[in-house]
Amino acid sequence: MRNALIIFLAAVAVRAQVSVLTYHNDLARTGQNQSETALTRAAVSSGRFGKLFAQPVDGSVYAQPLYVPGVFIPGKGPHDVVYVATEHDSVYAFDADQASGVDAQPLWHVSFINPGGGITTVPASMVDCDQIVPELGITGTPVIDPSSGTLFVVATTLENGVYTHRLHALDITTGAERAGSPVEIQASVPGTGEGGSTVTFHAAAYKQRPGLLLLNGQVYTTWSSHCDIGKYHGWVMAYDVKTLRQTAVYNNTPNGNQASLWAAGAAPAADSSGNIYLVSGNGSFDAEDGGADVGDSFTRLSTANGLRLADYFTPFNVEQLNDQDLDIGSSGAVLLPDSVGSAAHRHLLVSAGKEARIYLVDRDNMGHFHSGSDSQIPQSITGAIGALFGIPAYFNNTVYFSGSGDHLKAFSIDNAQLSNSPTSMSAEAYTYPGSTPTISSNGTADGIVWAMEGNNGGTLHAYDASNLSRELYSSGNRAADAPGSYVKFSSVTVANGKAYVGTQNSLVVYSLPAGGTANAFRIQNAASFSLGPAAPGEAVALFGNFGAPATVAQPGALPTWLAGVTVHVNGVLAPLYYVGPSQINLQVPFETAAGSASIVVSVGGIDIANGTVTVQASAPGLFEYGAGRAFVVNQDGTFNGPNQGAPVSSIATAFVTGQGAVTPAVATGATAPMKPLAQIDLSRVQVTVGGQAAQPTFVGLTPGFVGLCQVNFRIPQVSPGDHTLVITIDGARSDSETMTTAKP
Repeated sequence: MRNALIIFLAAVAVRAQVSVLTYHNDLARTGQNQSETALTRAAVSSGRFGKLFAQPVDGSVYAQPLYVPGVFIPGKGPHDVVYVATEHDSVYAFDADQASGVDAQPLWHVSFINPGGGITTVPASMVDCDQIVPELGITGTPVIDPSSGTLFVVATTLENGVYTHRLHALDITTGAERAGSPVEIQASVPGTGEGGSTVTFHAAAYKQRPGLLLLNGQVYTTWSSHCDIGKYHGWVMAYDVKTLRQTAVYNNTPNGNQASLWAAGAAPAADSSGNIYLVSGNGSFDAEDGGADVGDSFTRLSTANGLRLADYFTPFNVEQLNDQDLDIGSSGAVLLPDSVGSAAHRHLLVSAGKEARIYLVDRDNMGHFHSGSDSQIPQSITGAIGALFGIPAYFNNTVYFSGSGDHLKAFSIDNAQLSNSPTSMSAEAYTYPGSTPTISSNGTADGIVWAMEGNNGGTLHAYDASNLSRELYSSGNRAADAPGSYVKFSSVTVANGKAYVGTQNSLVVYSLPAGGTANAFRIQNAASFSLGPAAPGEAVALFGNFGAPATVAQPGALPTWLAGVTVHVNGVLAPLYYVGPSQINLQVPFETAAGSASIVVSVGGIDIANGTVTVQASAPGLFEYGAGRAFVVNQDGTFNGPNQGAPVSSIATAFVTGQGAVTPAVATGATAPMKPLAQIDLSRVQVTVGGQAAQPTFVGLTPGFVGLCQVNFRIPQVSPGDHTLVITIDGARSDSETMTTAKP
């Protein structure tokens, strides 16, 4: 049962919180977080939203901050953590919610330099390029693998005069290097090259500018040059996440020159089939004649067998774009959902470049090159935006662009066509380089567009996503909210009630004060996270803006006070599993009567939120073990799964919360006893597997746990494979989850 305890505590603690593990939030690079409940439009525009705190760092933050909730830091307990990488070759882990007391210091900090040993960052003067000053260290946004708790990052160092890149794999709980980490970046591919048949990656000619991509067990790094100096190419390199062994290399101009991968820091996009989408800068192009050079092009790389060019689109005026330095490589690709496509063009990507032309490209048939026009792609729009230095964002049938010297603009999209002119725009125009917009929302409601502007040392803006002329917040309206400095191409991270901004010397955090959304929280079953009535003894989750530090109760009987938080249900103190800035998990007291029950949340003795919940006899919710799969233990003790089904006629065990009253009664907050077992009459319970009745053999509280009910049942005569599991108690039906059965 030890594994069950781990899963149970994880499920009732942080499962519903949002993580930001990669650049622009997802592999499509849409920039949207559709699970933000605290930062509503009303809350952000209320005058209460503002700068919460800042944490100093040792260099400029070009990389987007990443966020993971509920990380157990050895010796420091659970924390919601924000990870920050700097050009001074440092990675920091900060508490994401506060900067006071012990959390005033980083949870951990690692540095990849050792000046005493001759290892430093690279001075910008050494590369004769002022794009990143005064030093080069970590530029591309790292990526986090949640399954192993590993952060991957590329650091550039000068080691006794030798320019070096290394890929590091760090434990997110300590910052320690994983086994086999780091590895030095080296590569070569066949081609004409300077000296014959091989093109070699010369470390000093490159910086790792775009964010990292984690895809199907591989970490991909992509590379750009220092300004437009010397001989260089656009490289893509793949590394195995477990061993860091290099598994594939691609060069987009093996027989030519240039075509660097810039994308203003945007990471490559990827689809569910494992294809990677890149946008290259100025460079050689001969693909229309059967060559391998695809400068100034949108490309699709297949990862099925290494890295291989599978398709491309090159603008009709590619020679002009090259000659006038108006390449499309100043931005990255955003993959759009199928819902905005058409029958002819279901899978789309969108981007733009320095020429300020918007491209809508069919990912399945990218169009290659046509002289005279771009008529082979779904759409090309000129003159609608400024030159784009940063990736667009997508939300709710709308694409958002923030061009240089132009307003932030929204374009609607439907049936594979963008509106030819913006549907709304910001009142102010942004100076160079524009901004990289990101989106927060609660589903399709309360959409907010966030953007960092470079004027006046940097300004954070928030706009109504449905009408950009309505500005909800500007840090420029209050001197205390100023970020203090600005880094170009900044991408704001918004997660769990806070906005995180990297600057030239700090991480700046914006939020509502504790209680900023009083009377505005939702109540859900802590297993299924479904809305609806609760039952006495059920583990439930409250979601709102509570401002408490992330804290998990120790195994055993639950406390009614945790990190300064108390919750009363009908005047009775509720036992607490977990408290955090935007989530509180508690047990509904067994003595709560049926009907409407009041809930009052207090922090530090001050009531900050209140609401009500309907209580009924039972309200079962199934615990999951992976998305959409019920947490079921087979009779032999193994976890039920696609490769480990429960045999017909065997006894399996599922876990729920919300079963209601048990006999004999168990005190609220107490662990269930081994003797006598606290159970419910089997006549109250129905179990179905694949729609067929399954005989329950025991239903009751799991000994040693609080609020966890196990349902033992016999697998009916169903065919081997995946089936839906549903548990009904007192007529209240659980959510439907998947389990697997096997032959007897």
